[in-house]
Amino acid sequence: MSRPYLIALEAAGAAPILLPLALGKDTLKDLFSRLDGLFLGGGGDVNPACYDRVQHPKTEGIDSLRDETELLLTKWALEADLPLLGVCRGTQTLNVAAGGTLIQDVSDQVPNAIRHQYSPEKPRDFVAHGVETVQGTRLRQILGPTARVNSFHHQAVETTAPGFAVSAIASDGVVEAIELPSNRFVVGVQWHPESLISFDPGMLSLFKSFIQAA
Repeated sequence: MSRPYLIALEAAGAAPILLPLALGKDTLKDLFSRLDGLFLGGGGDVNPACYDRVQHPKTEGIDSLRDETELLLTKWALEADLPLLGVCRGTQTLNVAAGGTLIQDVSDQVPNAIRHQYSPEKPRDFVAHGVETVQGTRLRQILGPTARVNSFHHQAVETTAPGFAVSAIASDGVVEAIELPSNRFVVGVQWHPESLISFDPGMLSLFKSFIQAA
């Protein structure tokens, strides 16, 4: 869990608590019961076995213990209608936990894809491309019709989980954000808003909306 996530959450009014891996299920459930919201950060790829797919050669950084812990926490949060915000891998975890699937490598599997992976060449606040938000979504209310975002991912949502709506797309059609309209606040974005809050008020508003819901 990198420092920029904590800075953004605290700036939005949260008191962030980090949950360790390898806890027993009862202990994890006890900690979960004390939370007002759940934040899912970025990282390595979700194991494709979690969504019944064979591993692509470019799928990397799998951490089975993290998958197990985060998928369980996410399912609990959805069942309890706990506010949830996912970033990058967090969005993918959210989609998989709710029954969706992932594109394992955008550059290989999406025809005419724009570049989505700018790591490690570019700094985290490098604005790479635009996204268009979907009318009627919570994300449109927060960010407006369009946003300029950074981009450090090679995977993305493929089949959206049941009940979820796509709330932003890139110019190549790749899903950039999803949300669950039936719950109080469940939003996942594919970019890294925590690295943009110093100059983009909309990105800080995203964190603030999450914390206000919590």
